[in-house]
Amino acid sequence: MSRSPERLAVLALALTLATGPAAAAWADPEDTVAGVEDIVTPVEDVIAEVESLDGAESESKQGDQVTVALTSDVLFALDRAVLTPRARQRLRRVAERIRIDSAGGTVRIEGHTDDQGTEVYNDALSLRRAQAVRQVLARQLSQVTFQAMGFGERRPKVPNAAQGRPVRENQAKNRRVEIIFSAKR
Repeated sequence: MSRSPERLAVLALALTLATGPAAAAWADPEDTVAGVEDIVTPVEDVIAEVESLDGAESESKQGDQVTVALTSDVLFALDRAVLTPRARQRLRRVAERIRIDSAGGTVRIEGHTDDQGTEVYNDALSLRRAQAVRQVLARQLSQVTFQAMGFGERRPKVPNAAQGRPVRENQAKNRRVEIIFSAKR
């Protein structure tokens, strides 16, 4: 078999094509200059929710926004907007959390109901409940601006019914007051 310069050049070219230019570049790393491409992949927000053992309180964080949700069953008697003694204890802890972790700005308090009752009734009840929570928190955090809103049954956390039947556990989760604030970074 003859080793002509042409044949050696073809073999070198075939080797380079078979192993790629990167393999040829590794021969002398000092002479290697290679471009690096940025890989950009969109990442959806991950929202983790932590729930208390009794299910009466949960907390989630999306970016710097913290949402503390308290079930209305812990905060209020059925169809009422007067806070229970147990609710006041929980709200003291929430106030302390806001005092320590808040970056400032308006703290939103949003009332929500399940789908029982009329829309008009649920809107009014959810607003009264949000206002009751705002009133207690405002006494504890006098330097904070609060905004109370009622959404009635329009923003359920989970479906109120499944297969045309009410799901009582879901309805209980939907009866809630959410306290939303921006956290320090």
